[in-house]
Amino acid sequence: KPTETAVEFIHYRYYSSKTTDSTMCAALILRPLSAEGLSKEGGDTGPQFVPLFEKNELKNLMRGASGGSNFLKINALYNQKLLYDLIWKPLEPMLTGIKTVYFAPSGLLHRLNLAAIPTPEGHVYGERRQLVVLGSTRQLVVPNNSNQTSTNDAYLVGGIRYDSNSTIIAYANQDASLRGLELPSTLAFQPDSFSITRGGVLDYLPATAVEVRDIAQTLGSVGIQAKVDTGYYATEEAFRQLGVKSPSPRIVHLATHGYFFPDPIVSSTRQLALSSEPIFKMSEHPMIRSGLIMAGAKQAWLTGKHPEGHEDGILTAYEISQMNLSGTELVVLSACETGLGDIVGNEGVYGLQRAFKIAGAKYLVMSLWKVDDRSTRAFMTAFYRHWLTEKQSVPQAFRSTQREMRKAYPSAYDWAGFVLIE
Repeated sequence: KPTETAVEFIHYRYYSSKTTDSTMCAALILRPLSAEGLSKEGGDTGPQFVPLFEKNELKNLMRGASGGSNFLKINALYNQKLLYDLIWKPLEPMLTGIKTVYFAPSGLLHRLNLAAIPTPEGHVYGERRQLVVLGSTRQLVVPNNSNQTSTNDAYLVGGIRYDSNSTIIAYANQDASLRGLELPSTLAFQPDSFSITRGGVLDYLPATAVEVRDIAQTLGSVGIQAKVDTGYYATEEAFRQLGVKSPSPRIVHLATHGYFFPDPIVSSTRQLALSSEPIFKMSEHPMIRSGLIMAGAKQAWLTGKHPEGHEDGILTAYEISQMNLSGTELVVLSACETGLGDIVGNEGVYGLQRAFKIAGAKYLVMSLWKVDDRSTRAFMTAFYRHWLTEKQSVPQAFRSTQREMRKAYPSAYDWAGFVLIE
């Protein structure tokens, strides 16, 4: 449309007379076209190339803040004037009169919330223009029409118990009717009913049980039936049944830990050590090295050994990509680092983002760092209220929530960690 522009970010190895070790980042901008198929200014209708920065310039700014839990460094990053100078300032001459920017990130830009970048006038860029994140700008000309929501239900997961209890997990898998909202309250929503060894990715998230309970009530108030799995009942088996015998739920909300392991650097000195590591930590496949942690995953996470009689509780991105979620309008990953994944060439992010796209989901809300579970609960509650109660579209509801959270929590760490991807 006349007030819209598409931006495909790219990165490439710089070459002059010979190959160098410098990786450059740039943008390809496709501007609005007239009815005659020409650009508004006339002339070439092809994308225009705008050089941006050398990769290490951004990498140095992001050091210690990307995908971490150091809120001081994250807040410092999103107070950096240089972020605007590197990414948006070079594009501004091409964006005069533009209200909506569709863009597909590349490389390190996948690890940033580009709407949260501060502008010189003291606002954030998402207030200047409406930003729509895509996996590829190709989506604008080859839309995904397969998402025909035929259900009005939801599947919610939170308050997960990660330690191993094979008896309860086996019982949960045998009798699915006892899971979720129909569970006795001692299993469903009382966080102290079972003990768990704390530490690292296996920390119990007490606010997530309350989070999914509040969301279930919000959904129920607008006529959406929600099934909730908590505690030991939030199993990998339960999740992988979605879309098998009936259309997948309209909404899938997973409040749990996510994980991401970078590409292992295998050398002769490390080969023996790596061979003893669990496959999800050292696999060559990046969609196995990212995923979500479900009930009873402690044993496999710490030892790499597969528990007898049921899945290991580590739901990899690869396993998700093999599911059929074509009936799902929205997937919310209310977890840690769910937006991360390996960056391979110009192929974007391999990980949970790619997995849910392949599975057929339309919108994804994912996190870029280890978001505090209390501010996460506030974010998610506000988002569903704007979307379902106030009847805003998913993108509008997301933007409204970010504005509301920014007022309540001025720290970027609290409000900028989630991104919406179409």
